[in-house]
Parts: sequence; C-alpha cells; structure tokens
Amino acid sequence: MAARRALFGTPPAGRPGCATARAGLGGSAPRSPALIAVAHGSRDPRSAATVAEVVGAVAAARPELDVRTAFLDLTAPSVEQVVDAVAAEGHTHAVVTPLLLGSAFHARVDLPGLLAAAGARHPGLRLTQADVLGVDAGLVGALRDRVLAASSAVHASAARRLGVAVAAVGSSSAAANARTAEVAARLAARTGWPTEICFATTEPSVSEAVSRLHARGADHVLVAPWFLAPGLLTDRLAHAAPQATHADVLGAHPALTQVVLDRYHAAIAETRALSA
Repeated sequence: MAARRALFGTPPAGRPGCATARAGLGGSAPRSPALIAVAHGSRDPRSAATVAEVVGAVAAARPELDVRTAFLDLTAPSVEQVVDAVAAEGHTHAVVTPLLLGSAFHARVDLPGLLAAAGARHPGLRLTQADVLGVDAGLVGALRDRVLAASSAVHASAARRLGVAVAAVGSSSAAANARTAEVAARLAARTGWPTEICFATTEPSVSEAVSRLHARGADHVLVAPWFLAPGLLTDRLAHAAPQATHADVLGAHPALTQVVLDRYHAAIAETRALSA
C-alpha cells in the first residue's frame, strides 16, 4: 500500500514540545504521540460498542500510549472534540489513525479537512494522519478466521461445496471497489473455496454474488462481511441473503490490533523522516 501522509500544525519555533520538556526536567522518556483512532460512526449502538472493543484492545496492547476514540459522524465524541482534549492535555503530536478499510471520501477529503481546521485552532499540536487499514494481509487473515468459525455451523456435506461472498460497503469510485475486490481473491487463496465480491451500496449485490457462486457449483453460500463492526448495512446484507450463513464482522481481532499499531508507527517514522 502506498504511503500517504498528511501533517497539520507544527510546534512553534523556540517552544519545546511537551515530551522534550518533560524528559529534560525529570529524565523520563519522551512522551509518545497520542493515538486517535477514528471510526466512521453509526446510529446503531452495536457499532460504537464494537469500536470500543477494538480501541480497547489497542490500548491494552500498548498501555503506555494515550489512545483515544473519535468518530467522523453520527456518534460522539467527534474528531474535533478529541483533538481539542488532546491539545488541552499538553500533547504536541497526535497520530490520527483511521479505522477505515478503504481510502475513499472519508479518508481522502473529510478527515483531512477536519484535521486542517483543528491544526489551525491548535498551532502547538502536530496532527499526522496515518494510512487507512486497507487490504492488509493480517486483516485478510482475520476474515479467514471469521469465515472458518462460521463454516463450522454448515453441514459437512454442504461445507465441501461452500462458496464465500465477501461483502463490503462499496464506493462510488470504481478504483476503490477494485482494490476491495482483492480481498475476495486473497481469501480464496487461503481457503480454497470459490469466492465472489459484493457490496452493500453498489453492484454487484450480495444476491448477484450468491447466484454466481451457485453457478460455480457451490451448494451453500457463506457471507463474509468486510466490515469492522455490525450495523444497518450488515443487517441489509442478512436480509438480502437469508438462506446464506453469515460470518461475524472483523471486530476486535488480534490482527486488527496489530494493523492499527502498524499504521501508527509507520506514520511516526515517516513524520520523523520528513522532519530530518
């Protein structure tokens, strides 16, 4: 995945950052940048609960980090509120890590605009936007785990001729949808089962994917949601394919924890390289 980094705000010249000042006064290690995990947000309370579990797992894995949760829409706290709180607590650098599986409008336009405005309000706080989670091998492995767990509920005779419909949100960008389609191909390579991609908001639909899999010889279809959390769209998929078995969303999986931390550390490393 190509690195794409956005920096907003720089500590003013002549004013040491909080981490440097603390290290000099007490000899303690420099303060690590805060990690602000930004999710999309949903009216469905299951979504916020799952995001809380995901971010909680990240915080538990790295207890020395100040890990926060923010949402782009529909759920509190907002990105603006969390950035204001981080600035108020003396941070001079925060890495904003999108909990987004694709690089579409929210990652390319919406979030950078919010961070630019926040950077203008807090000139002493550097905000670094990390890369999206993307089609990461670890996340494909997590999806495989969810599929294998769900397949255990399928009758053995059907499981031998199982087809998997990988269901994602979908985008108005054909290029973004093509990148998401890579998930289906990678999952097929790991399971040996025929796999088709489908989307909740665009074509091909889950019904089309089910029909294609039956045409390819599958006796039973398992829907694998390429979603971090449940919500209205995963419910829509379940209603559209009631005869299929539906796997769990990715949720708080160890691989997701690692990918979030990988994006955080990669953003810090690139920021340091750009500042050198």
